[in-house]
Amino acid sequence: MLKQGLYEQVVNTEIKDELRQLPEDSKHIEKIDAAESSSVLTQYLSEVVHKGLDRIAGDDISAQLNLVNKIVDLISQETAQDDLRDFTVGDEGEQLFALLSRDDPMMRIGQKKAKDLPRPETSIAQSSLFTGAVHEPQMFSELKKEIASADRVDMLVSFVKWSGLRLIIDDLQRFAERGGRLRVITTTYMGATDVKAVEALRKLPNAEIRVSYDTERTRLHAKAYMFYRETGFTTAYVGSSNLSNPAMSSGLEWNVKLTIKDMLPTIQKMEATFDSYWNTASFEVYEDGCRERLERALSTNGKVNPTSEMQFVSFSEAV
Repeated sequence: MLKQGLYEQVVNTEIKDELRQLPEDSKHIEKIDAAESSSVLTQYLSEVVHKGLDRIAGDDISAQLNLVNKIVDLISQETAQDDLRDFTVGDEGEQLFALLSRDDPMMRIGQKKAKDLPRPETSIAQSSLFTGAVHEPQMFSELKKEIASADRVDMLVSFVKWSGLRLIIDDLQRFAERGGRLRVITTTYMGATDVKAVEALRKLPNAEIRVSYDTERTRLHAKAYMFYRETGFTTAYVGSSNLSNPAMSSGLEWNVKLTIKDMLPTIQKMEATFDSYWNTASFEVYEDGCRERLERALSTNGKVNPTSEMQFVSFSEAV
């Protein structure tokens, strides 16, 4: 039974039969936009396939694999694209979780195995939510594992505290030493950033820092951490956690973990927006010789009226 309210629903046979019984003025229906049809129909088909696979689920997944492969075969036939048959799933029903280069010297002497590579506790293919609950992994522990498995890292935080950075600085050091590229955007908002933290980031190899000194016009209060992988399994965190110890370890912070596998447009928008900030004059390169200016800006911005500014800061970051 359809309820009154808003929808964005593909009209299938079941819904169409119910809509026929309703007066014209009580329903708003439009053709699926051709420019968005692939996304709309993919989402709809995903729901149908999910329901179908659930109904034949069991300890033996052979029936599910058979259905998946029938769908792959049908799409290949209907589109006349034989290469799509390469998406057929093997009878073993396996998932690949890690690979090592065959030239890895530690693997060749038996000191390293792909199964031992660090990986986040949460999926890198399905999005999830962190709420700071006791049964969830702490943000900083997940970030450490994300850093260990990333090829490139971008961080966008309104301020950086040494108390938070010290939780992951060793991981960033190892990441940078193996050739990973780190980019960090931060500000002098409320004078909250620690000079020690920015200096530690600056000294990392392959690290680039940009700072907004003018918090009157550039009111950045975003917190986002992006981990790019050459394997195609990019992940990102966006929410309320700045780089401070309480926000990373004990605060009731909410952060959504996004994956490129199920949130591609959002990840692409995050990357594009970060690049747009990176390339504007509002965020200036922080390098050797900039410390004194940063100290002055932090001192000045730290004198803002706390009653008018604190409303923008979560409790755990304020303490």
